[in-house]
Amino acid sequence: MPGDPRVVVITGASSGIGAALARQLGARGDRLVLAARREAELTQVARDTGADALPVITDVRYRDQVKRLRDHAIERFGGVDVWINNAGRGIGYRVMELSEADFDEMMAVNVKSALFGMQAIVPHFIQREQGHLINISSYLSRVPAVTFRSGYNAAKHALNALTANLRMDLRRQFPGIHVSLVMPGLVDTEFQKNALGGTPMPPMPGGPIQAQSADEAAAAVVALIDQPVAEIYTNPALREMVLRYFGDVEKFEEGMKG
Repeated sequence: MPGDPRVVVITGASSGIGAALARQLGARGDRLVLAARREAELTQVARDTGADALPVITDVRYRDQVKRLRDHAIERFGGVDVWINNAGRGIGYRVMELSEADFDEMMAVNVKSALFGMQAIVPHFIQREQGHLINISSYLSRVPAVTFRSGYNAAKHALNALTANLRMDLRRQFPGIHVSLVMPGLVDTEFQKNALGGTPMPPMPGGPIQAQSADEAAAAVVALIDQPVAEIYTNPALREMVLRYFGDVEKFEEGMKG
């Protein structure tokens, strides 16, 4: 449940879910450290929060910059309560179209950046014996519903595995440290526009999927901060889709041909 103001670090905070999350947390009095590459946009989000928000220009593909982000947060606020690895980027190529450079970029932005965040902040949480790490993934990490996002989907699937393994490593010795995975569905943000290779939009297999607003997805993360669980889908309908996929993969994929 909500209590004293928390210190929350959010990567990818200059737009989309990250920016919406910053505004919602700022409105309730949390103290924020916001990270992204785009200085003007990030500074504006920090102003919009109406809170004690520190913008830190950060390229999360580089470990030293992620460590610097952590250090700025601790120096400014004395500690970190919640760290949210939200930075990510999509791609518009199917498996047979991916170049090595494409794949490397997807892994760097969507997986290595989160790994750097985990390795930077978890020792701080261990020292304090408390903290909450949240990794933002995608329901596409579980269900091959949009195959032109193949490299992104693969990277988020890898992020899921890292998150689960870290949670298992910590849960016995450090019960005060929570590790959560968030899987949004289609969200109405700049993600589609900024994807490498563009965003081809053929008819969605199995019919259209209703997009959530960034505010709706962010509200689910705020609730997760207040009541930590292992993983959530920000769109409740997608949980049923994922369960159907894993219940009978072959039958599900046959039905997705549409």
